[in-house]
Amino acid sequence: MKNQTFLFYDIETTGLNYAFDQVLQFAAIRTDLALKELQRHEIKVRLRPDVICSPGALLTHRISIAESLTGDCEFEAVQEIHRLLNEPGTISLGYNTLGFDDQFLRFAFYRNLLPPYTHQYADGCGRTDLYPITAIYWLYKNGILNWPEVENKPTLQLAHLNASNSLAQGRAHNALADVEATVGLARILARETAMWNYLLAYFDKKTDKEHLAELPVFFQSTDGEHRLGVMVNGYFGATGKYQAPVISIGDSVPYKNQNLWMRLDQPELQELTSDTIPDSRIIRKRYGEPGIILPPHERFKKPLGLERRAIVDANKKWLQANTELFHEFIQYHRNYRYPLIPDLDADAALYQLDFPSANEKRLQQEFHTASLSDKAAMIPQLPRQETRDLAIRILARNYPQSLPEELSQTYQAYENKLNPPKAEDALPDYKGHKRTTPVCALAEIEQIKTNLKPDEEQSELLNDLASYIESHFKIP
Repeated sequence: MKNQTFLFYDIETTGLNYAFDQVLQFAAIRTDLALKELQRHEIKVRLRPDVICSPGALLTHRISIAESLTGDCEFEAVQEIHRLLNEPGTISLGYNTLGFDDQFLRFAFYRNLLPPYTHQYADGCGRTDLYPITAIYWLYKNGILNWPEVENKPTLQLAHLNASNSLAQGRAHNALADVEATVGLARILARETAMWNYLLAYFDKKTDKEHLAELPVFFQSTDGEHRLGVMVNGYFGATGKYQAPVISIGDSVPYKNQNLWMRLDQPELQELTSDTIPDSRIIRKRYGEPGIILPPHERFKKPLGLERRAIVDANKKWLQANTELFHEFIQYHRNYRYPLIPDLDADAALYQLDFPSANEKRLQQEFHTASLSDKAAMIPQLPRQETRDLAIRILARNYPQSLPEELSQTYQAYENKLNPPKAEDALPDYKGHKRTTPVCALAEIEQIKTNLKPDEEQSELLNDLASYIESHFKIP
C-alpha cells in the first residue's frame, strides 16, 4: 500500500490487567518508512472513578494521583487513540507492544464499543514489535549497539538500551520518552537495511506463513509434517538467549489463527506420560506475531550452546521412538479449548463473546456519534447484555450526570462488586486474575513500605494513593 507510515507508541497504565486497568498516558510518533518524523501525539487520560492505580505501577511510572485526575476522560481519549492506530496505512509498533500494549488497547477499544481488531488488518494497517527484532540483532548482529548488562547478565530492557546508547532524553517509563527511545533504536537497527526489511516481513501474516512452510521437515506422522525451527522471543529471557528450538505440531482446531509448537530443549520432555499431557505446555503462535521462527541453520542454533543442543538431539530421538504418545500430545493440544468462565464481567468478556453482527457494529457506531441523551436512549436497543452493560458504564464513568435514573441501578450493582471485604471475592478476569480492590491496594502499599524502603518521592506517591483510596472508597 502506498503512503504507509510507522506509528511508534507507548502507554503507561494503572496496572497490568488488560480487562480492569486503564491507560493513563499514550504517546506516539508517526514517521515515514525511512523513519523521518511526521507527527507526534501525547494524550493524558483521566483516572476513572472505579479504577485504583496499582501501587507497583505507581512506583514504576511515578504519575501522581493529582496528575492522573487531569486529562481527557477515557471514552474520548480512547476514541482518539483508536483513530491514530486505524489511520489507513498505519503500521503500529513499539517495544514489546505485542507483548503488552496492543492487548491492553484491544480491551480499551472493546470496553468503549470500538472495533478492537481493525488496526491489525484494515485499510493497509498492520503491527510490528521491536523487542523480538532487537533480540535477533543481539544474537546475530551484535556489533551494531552497545549491549547493557545488569549484575553481569545481559538485558534488553529499553531503559538500559537507552542508557547504553543515548537513544533519547527523559525519564524511563514516561510514555513520550520511551517512544523517542524506541524511534532512536529503530533508526540504528534500520542501518542494516537488508536485515531490517527481512525481519519486518515476519510481521506480515502471508510472509510469515510462507517462511514457516519453508522450514525443514524433521519427520512425518499421522498428524502431518513436523518442521524444525529456532524461535526467538523475549519471554525466553537472557538465560535462554531469547531463543528456543521448536518443532511444529500443527494448527489449533478451535482457534484457526493459532499454530502450535513444542520446545525441544526441555529435559523433562522424556518424562511425559498420558497422564501428564494435560499439564504439559506448548507455544501458541499467530501468523505475523512473535515469536519469530528462523530456520535451524547452524548460525542460528550456535547460541544455544552444546548442553541445550545435546538435549534437543536426545528429545528428537525420543519423539521418533514414542510416536503414539506424541500423537496423544498433539491431539490434546490441537483440540484444547480455553474453559469458559461463568458470569464473567462484561469488561473482561472480549474473548468469550462472538464477533458482533453487522447490525451490532452499526448500532455501536451510532452510539459514538449520538448526543449524550441519545446515547442513553439507545442502550436498550443494543442486542447483547454485555454491550448494554458496557454502554451504561461508559456514561457512568465518563458522563455520570447523563446516566438516567432507571439505568443507574444497573451501574450501582456493578459498583457493589468492586469493593468486597475479602480479596478472593474480587472480580476475576478471563484468566482468573483478580481486579484491584481498595483493601488489597492498601495492603500492598504497607507491604512496599515495609519491604522495599521506597525513596522520598515514592513514599509521597504511595501516601497520596492511600489517602485517595480511603477518601473515595468505603473500606470494609
